[in-house]
Amino acid sequence: MLSLSHFLVLGAILFSISVVGIFLNRKNVIILLMAIELMLLAVNINFIAFSYYLNDIAGQVFVFFILTVAAAESAIGLAILVVLFRSLSSINVEDMDGLKG
Repeated sequence: MLSLSHFLVLGAILFSISVVGIFLNRKNVIILLMAIELMLLAVNINFIAFSYYLNDIAGQVFVFFILTVAAAESAIGLAILVVLFRSLSSINVEDMDGLKG
């Protein structure tokens, strides 16, 4: 039987991996977006775990809203990356420095 601490440790590990992914990778924007999504999923695991163990549905409903916003953010982020790749032929963060107005 899994306890609440198991889920919280899993969420903490996933959150830590995503923070390390953000700080170690400063070049590829797609990997940065994936690390941010992993961070959101780690937080969602904690919401679900607390919701289950407290017998409250509010945490699970909140996760649906977070997933909806995350899907929209991913779609918009990937659309922006496609436009940037068409204009710059690269998705490196350093190459986007020239886009400043």
